[in-house]
Amino acid sequence: MTKFDKSRLPSRYVTEGPERAPHRSYYYAMGMTEAEINQPLVGVATCWNEAAPCNIALNRQAQAVKMGVREAHGTPREFTTITVTDGIAMGHEGMRSSLASREAIADTVELTMRGHCYDALVGLAGCDKSLPGMMMAMVRLNVPSVFIYGGSILPGKAPQMSEIPEDFRNRDLTVQDMFEAVGRHQNGTMSVAALEMLERVACPSAGACGGQFTANTMACVSEAIGLALLNSSGMPAPYESRDQYGDASGRAVMHLLEKNIRARDVVTLKALENAARVVACTGGSTNAGLHLPAIAHEAGIDFFLQDVCEIFRDTPYFVDLKPGGNYVAKDLYDAGGIPVVMKELRKAGLIHEDCMTASGRSIGEELDLIAREADGKVIYPIENPLTKTGGVVGLKGNLAPDGAIVKVAGIPTQHQRFVGPARVFECEEDAFEAVKARAYKEGEVLVIRNEGPAGGPGMREMLATTAALSGQGMGKKVALITDGRFSGATRGFCVGHVGPEAAQGGPIALIATGDMITIDATTGELSVDLSEDELEQRRAAWAGPRPTIYASGALWKYAQLVGETYKGAVTHPGAAAERHIYMDL
Repeated sequence: MTKFDKSRLPSRYVTEGPERAPHRSYYYAMGMTEAEINQPLVGVATCWNEAAPCNIALNRQAQAVKMGVREAHGTPREFTTITVTDGIAMGHEGMRSSLASREAIADTVELTMRGHCYDALVGLAGCDKSLPGMMMAMVRLNVPSVFIYGGSILPGKAPQMSEIPEDFRNRDLTVQDMFEAVGRHQNGTMSVAALEMLERVACPSAGACGGQFTANTMACVSEAIGLALLNSSGMPAPYESRDQYGDASGRAVMHLLEKNIRARDVVTLKALENAARVVACTGGSTNAGLHLPAIAHEAGIDFFLQDVCEIFRDTPYFVDLKPGGNYVAKDLYDAGGIPVVMKELRKAGLIHEDCMTASGRSIGEELDLIAREADGKVIYPIENPLTKTGGVVGLKGNLAPDGAIVKVAGIPTQHQRFVGPARVFECEEDAFEAVKARAYKEGEVLVIRNEGPAGGPGMREMLATTAALSGQGMGKKVALITDGRFSGATRGFCVGHVGPEAAQGGPIALIATGDMITIDATTGELSVDLSEDELEQRRAAWAGPRPTIYASGALWKYAQLVGETYKGAVTHPGAAAERHIYMDL
């Protein structure tokens, strides 16, 4: 048994000495023993709620974490924070709350840890923004920390009935298919009855969306960056054998506490680069280009969108996952998961092996323990990748001086250039109505502006619009650009994170319908065929940011504070400006 010296731990402020008798009386009121009060206090934070299947299993999994903490002679203290679930928030005003919830999650975990002087943190998260939000809190506090993902959903299966289109009957289903089914219904190729049948079977269990969408992308990041135990993110949420990972994570955080290994010892520039490699080779969500810079910001590391994209540019894409590929998260887990993926990256010298992980061992030491090899079906050998460059590409040009990002996984190289006239929409609703009415033409570039972090506010995802285009069979016949975001489930030639955003007077605010736009993922170009003089004339005539209906409340506050997209759309100065470390107060 390790006897912890609490004289240097934060919890000494609430458990030690005669003057803390009132504080200890509260702990006794909750049934704690003297021994438990004298042990380190470990925050076990979950994003449990009844909002969506992504989060519904987290409460049960937290109990396994607490068992692990207790077995290693710590005292777990469970608490919850919010989530906004994108699948339900999608396609309406609720999506404005999504990205802002990432900041709220990080802030509320920070405040809870600080207020109660907890010594270490195990964080459980399930849905898109809750994963980076929880990791941001860990790095901000710089406490010994272990992250654990709640797990993915099981794939759905359609009934073999003639009413359902054949292509839906013969593949695993995810929520992406439901958004695309709406497009099929809109163009008359799917009946209401078929739509209603599919919605009952597409999402058959607890867990986060099954493809390599944002939740699973950030779950892979949690392992690659070292905050989660290797292979802990892969097992589907309904598997009660996930408890072994919860128990192990509870034990691991106590080991980190004993060795004084903190979150910023794990999250270094090299670890962030490892994480970006894994996003690229798995064809992960473009949202990683927003969340990795935000996590880096909490450590005081400059790691911006273009830095992420530089890594994407020279990383082979070799893991065949939806939405660009064929398989779901459960298939990746069955093929050996992220450890096997990172082992392939190591063969090509693309992994920094000396990075610390949640186990207390380096990533190289962890990978030495992995016996499995790429199966050639879900995980291709790195010498025989799906494509030679990453599934996500950065763009820059006179339309995006601060950069933009596009997911090209599943798009053949010869189709990664698109030149066409702009059709400009002032918000997502206008674009969705136009798509629904087929009020657009093949070969056009649909431009959705005023959807950035400040201008939205909230930087909404455009899955409803992009899925409707795909459902209409037009996903490859038009392109789409926005200063907002795209869901990890988006497919097609869709460019997001265009910066500066329209509300900041970026060029996307100045273009007009009919302007010729060039998107070239092979050269990294995003430009409009306008001279600098013409852009300056339009800027002089620009009426300023489009007013929003959010003049008070949380979204108003977020819009006042949020920074540039390429820096992660963060809302505070970060570690570079801090004057203390929480653990050392």
